[in-house]
Amino acid sequence: MPPPIVIDTYIFHATNMHDFLLIKQIFKYLFSLQIIMTPELNPPKFSSRLLSLDFMRGLIMVLLMAESTGLYDHINEALEPGILRSFAGQFFHHPWNGLYFWDLIQPGFMFIAGTAMAYSLQKQWQNGVSWNESFRKILVRCFWLFFWGVLNYAVRKNGLSFELWNVLTQLSFTTLVAFLIFRWKISYQILFCAALLLLTEVLYRITDIPGFDQPFTDQHNFGNYMDLILMNKINGDGWVAINCIPTAVHTIAGALVGKLLISNGKPLKYLFGWGLICLVLGYALDFSGITPIIKRISTSSFVLASLGWCLLGLATCYWWIDVKDHRKCLKFFTIVGMNSIFIYLFFEIIGHRWFNGYVQTIVHGLTGPVGFGGHTQNILGSLVIFALEWGLCWFLYKKKLFFKL
Repeated sequence: MPPPIVIDTYIFHATNMHDFLLIKQIFKYLFSLQIIMTPELNPPKFSSRLLSLDFMRGLIMVLLMAESTGLYDHINEALEPGILRSFAGQFFHHPWNGLYFWDLIQPGFMFIAGTAMAYSLQKQWQNGVSWNESFRKILVRCFWLFFWGVLNYAVRKNGLSFELWNVLTQLSFTTLVAFLIFRWKISYQILFCAALLLLTEVLYRITDIPGFDQPFTDQHNFGNYMDLILMNKINGDGWVAINCIPTAVHTIAGALVGKLLISNGKPLKYLFGWGLICLVLGYALDFSGITPIIKRISTSSFVLASLGWCLLGLATCYWWIDVKDHRKCLKFFTIVGMNSIFIYLFFEIIGHRWFNGYVQTIVHGLTGPVGFGGHTQNILGSLVIFALEWGLCWFLYKKKLFFKL
């Protein structure tokens, strides 16, 4: 058997050697991760960085984890048509032209990844790590993001499948792009982002491919054509692989914000200012009929509008948590955010394929005889799944075991 591949250093503080050796062997064979025990080191402390960043990452992961349990679907099915069901609809993607709350989760994920990268690079370079060594680490990280993103969709009931629509495959590209231009002047990076959005507009508008010459029509646009070239298939829900080009703007912007937070003691005016500018530009393009807001093909108007909401969201969290020092209940979210990659892979691969159905079967079996209805059983089952997955994150936190690519 070949030696395990070391993705990064994983910090583990065990109460005894038996716990350490057991967990080390489990993850060695499941994920080919090498885990080392370092009693001298402590886990990431909440005070070691901006709590607003940790909160936002944790909030995004908590929302994704709840979605993976089927909770939003079950609640939506249980509600009668009306205000509450309309509100519940915000936790689903817009069918095409428009923007729901749930359409902001993936941009937020990309955005926070860029911000976290800025902090990571700052720490590396302060410790004397060279650019070449950082580049090697980024390449390894991007490889594993791509690998896990493809693997997530690869195993189907009817055989193996090669698909590039997962957020991790997208993030592998956007992370690499953001790193390569990280040391550019801010103005040059903004111009580069504008160029990416302009490239997207050009690709969708001026290509004249029979059957794929309608820039903003589902199943008939340039993104669908590229999926045929890359994967020999088109996504029935309208998602396209080349979304990684425009959504790279989210990760680049996140990295720029990270640099701003590191270097500037009063970033609020910039976060709120640029957030409003992006919102106005994005919605103006949509309302004027120039470029509709379509999340599924990541139009330039969508990227700008969603980036605006990300900036305003971070600004609000920064003001409330780091400036006003409101810190109650943050731990519920940050515990999940500390192991974001691990829990994402867990609920996407293990949860969807086995764990969710197993738990739902148990919950239905226990609650059926006492008179619980179908909708109530489904919602209760989702809540139990969520509690168990959060408990897993809490267990890893208490054991001081953290995974990162």
